[in-house]
Amino acid sequence: MGFETFRIMKMNIKGFLNRKFVAYSLFAAAGLFLGWLLFHSPGRSPDIPKAVTDNAKGTVWTCAMHPQIRMDGPGKCPICGMDLISLDQGTVAIDPDAIQLTREAAALAQVMTSVVSRQEPVMDIRLYGKVQADERLLQSQTAQVSGRIEKLFVNFTGEEVRKGQQLALLYSPELITAQQELMEAAKNKETQPEVYEAARDRLRGWKISDSQITAMVNSDTVINNFAVISNTSGVVTSRRVNNGDHVSQGTVLFEVADLSNVWVMFDAYESDLPFLSKGEEVTFTVQAIPGTDFTGRIIFIDPVIDEVTRVAGVRVELNNQQGALKPGMFATGIVRTDIAQYRNKLVIPSSAILWTGKRSIVYVRQSGTDEPVFKMREIEIGPMLGDSYVVVDGLQEGEEIVTRGTFSVDAAAQLQGKPSMMNPGSEKTSTGHKHSNMP
Repeated sequence: MGFETFRIMKMNIKGFLNRKFVAYSLFAAAGLFLGWLLFHSPGRSPDIPKAVTDNAKGTVWTCAMHPQIRMDGPGKCPICGMDLISLDQGTVAIDPDAIQLTREAAALAQVMTSVVSRQEPVMDIRLYGKVQADERLLQSQTAQVSGRIEKLFVNFTGEEVRKGQQLALLYSPELITAQQELMEAAKNKETQPEVYEAARDRLRGWKISDSQITAMVNSDTVINNFAVISNTSGVVTSRRVNNGDHVSQGTVLFEVADLSNVWVMFDAYESDLPFLSKGEEVTFTVQAIPGTDFTGRIIFIDPVIDEVTRVAGVRVELNNQQGALKPGMFATGIVRTDIAQYRNKLVIPSSAILWTGKRSIVYVRQSGTDEPVFKMREIEIGPMLGDSYVVVDGLQEGEEIVTRGTFSVDAAAQLQGKPSMMNPGSEKTSTGHKHSNMP
């Protein structure tokens, strides 16, 4: 009886399970129960949709290409059609004058920032000039007595001469008469020594040496052609006479330059003059000798500025025993000078600065947030240091500023109507430039 009853009940249950509807219902209920166990979150009410919760947190949706777009929910950008991305504003208060970019927009605009720091201001002043002969070593070879050029031993400009070398032969009637008087006085020098010395002094006045005078007395022969002797060594820079020319006493025959020491004359703009001083080292190169650096020191700064070019001459003296530097060569020099009055000042890259009229502005990143949030700030700058500028006022050490992509940040600020290069706004920290050396 009991076994028969158990068999009947088993068959009834099996028939019930064979029904498809009942089986599917059981599987669905099991799946719902399993999903509730895995994804149930006790912190949020199941009756509140997730989108509504996000909006309660203040989530803003924007476009990576057009950060001025602000939406309350996801969707498409009305300008370019790209999918909007969420911009979590978090709990940090954003300055109403600041421009906020998405990370994607900052990356596409290649925006880079750096921390403002103090540096020792070293200015690189670039100078341009030419090699010149040392004016103190220029000599004019003149005719000491009037006469006629019988023969030239130096025939072209650029020829090298040595001190004591014969430059020309000069026929002089005055010299012939003076020699005859000397010979007559020499015969009576024992009885009339004053006359003899007077005759010698006359020849000395024509730059004739004592050895030449003694040779004249001993030879007892009148010399018709007088040798013009070089009084310096160097290079002939100008030949003023030809064979057969008649010259007077004091006429310049040759101009000779001693190039063992040369000058390099640089032009310095008046804006650079306050930072140049005597004794500073100048490193320069010349086009004719690539790869070679020359070094000299400033020995003179012209006290007068040229009214046309607005530059002053800066002279560097250099030893040139090897003759590598030749007058007329172009030179490019660099002076690295320490600006004492701006020591321990803030220095920022020139790429961080935007100029409009007398205003210099930068974009400072807002602290306390991971999002790219920047605000325009007007600063006062000092002298230019190569690719950098000294900051006189407007920034503090440790602040983070945009050093690349500044124009992109400013363009985004203009699109959103925030303070920018073209819209100064009401807040100003400082105005104007300290120095006129603008890029």
